[in-house]
Amino acid sequence: MSAIPVCPLCSMENTYPDAENFVCADCGHEWPMVATAAAEEGEAVVKDVNGTVLQDGDAVVLIKDLKVKGSSITLKQGTKVKSIRLVGGDHEVDCRMDAGNFMLKACFLKKA
Repeated sequence: MSAIPVCPLCSMENTYPDAENFVCADCGHEWPMVATAAAEEGEAVVKDVNGTVLQDGDAVVLIKDLKVKGSSITLKQGTKVKSIRLVGGDHEVDCRMDAGNFMLKACFLKKA
């Protein structure tokens, strides 16, 4: 069995490594080796809005105002959140703020 994965786009096996990416010779799709290696280990890679990989304990900043469902609370843009915790599911980041405990999506966060 080859260690090179099949193309996630077209599912063809005609792929090859090129620097830090895998490339599909059939459709031309490129994807990073690092994300594939982490996915094979069973760990999900969580990235912020700029593509920076987030880890447990990182500090992040909100990039836009977020309204909390079922409440009148609004989390303001620019709020810094310390010591995040990564969890599985739709909302990847678990954090504690002055207003309470929240689960946030990584697409609304920027690493501080």
